[in-house]
Amino acid sequence: MTSTDAVLWAFVAVLFVLGLALVASRWPVWAKAGLVALVTGLYFWSDTALEDVWGWPSRHALPEKFVLLAAVIEEPSKGKEGALYVWVNAIENGKPAPQPRAYKLPYAKDLHALLNEGMKKVRQGVSQVGTAEPKRGPKGLSWLRPGADEQNVKIRDLPAPQLPEK
Repeated sequence: MTSTDAVLWAFVAVLFVLGLALVASRWPVWAKAGLVALVTGLYFWSDTALEDVWGWPSRHALPEKFVLLAAVIEEPSKGKEGALYVWVNAIENGKPAPQPRAYKLPYAKDLHALLNEGMKKVRQGVSQVGTAEPKRGPKGLSWLRPGADEQNVKIRDLPAPQLPEK
């Protein structure tokens, strides 16, 4: 049995217990409605959590500092939005993270060009380091402002390490 099957059967068991609670209990209607809402929320939460576990590219913002490992560009076409898939290794406390992470970014022509240039240099053996800062916009709740999660991404050559003098 795979981990996917285990998660599926666990959710089926939760639904079975919910069905028993709704049919066989003498709970008030508001408690039953709350239970239905809780299990529905659990479904949506587990769906997004499992995307991260299964290795799908994250839709979260890029790390503040990162090393560019690879990029795949899917250009927009009729009836299909484009996307930029980026594999990066976050830099935490001045050191690369132990494992790389994949990110899915919305297509932008300027970021497409930037990633193309960065990947050319990576193929030539020049490591690329990047920074991602949130775009500044009007204050307020981010879910009310479209594009509030956009970032300014900059990519440059990784500086050569400075060796100490003898």
